[in-house]
Amino acid sequence: MRKELIVAIDGPSGAGKSTLSKALARKIGYINIDTGAMYRSVALLADRQRVNVADEKALRQLCSNLRIEFVRDAEQERVIVNGEDVSMAIRTPEVSLLTTKVAASRVVREAMVDLQRRMGQSGGVVLEGRDIGTVVFPQAEVKFFLSATVEERGRRRYDELLARGMAVDLQQTIIEIKARDAADSAREHGPLRRADDAADIDSTKLTIDEVLAEMLKIIAERRQAFSE
Repeated sequence: MRKELIVAIDGPSGAGKSTLSKALARKIGYINIDTGAMYRSVALLADRQRVNVADEKALRQLCSNLRIEFVRDAEQERVIVNGEDVSMAIRTPEVSLLTTKVAASRVVREAMVDLQRRMGQSGGVVLEGRDIGTVVFPQAEVKFFLSATVEERGRRRYDELLARGMAVDLQQTIIEIKARDAADSAREHGPLRRADDAADIDSTKLTIDEVLAEMLKIIAERRQAFSE
């Protein structure tokens, strides 16, 4: 039996999954696996290499040559792809839109799910995405479904992009969040769904610390049950 838990955090874009998974992993001493960053990395390389996202053979080849590492230091977590720090490059609006198409690809999802399972199979991990508790690790001991209103998620994304010096429009950002929701929920492979046994947390009116406190409370309860 594994000695440590698998913690799955699912939810739509902009719900705070990335921020909370990083904070939670630091707090409990687990490894954070940002699955969204993995799909973004595929999208970034597909764009750079001018790979047609409808070309399954080319995408399979791209994924087979992909090496992804998550590196955490005292200040931040970095995403390293084939030796390059792509932490900022994968967060542009252009990559976000392409990621929706890439993540809908069967061959990409199969490759990333396999990699995610290998990364997390020993436990002691926090994984965030859209199908962690339903597809990647349905056996995860702790599952969260994090949500917020589309307006709040759009505002958060808008503020994030503004802070990076990007020229963005709030209403357009909200429209893009809605489009991402529709695409994520409708895709054939690994659609966004809430696991039946997931704990629901609406972060619309909550601070990061308040959500984190709720997560830690639930994890403490599950950890006790897991050890019995």
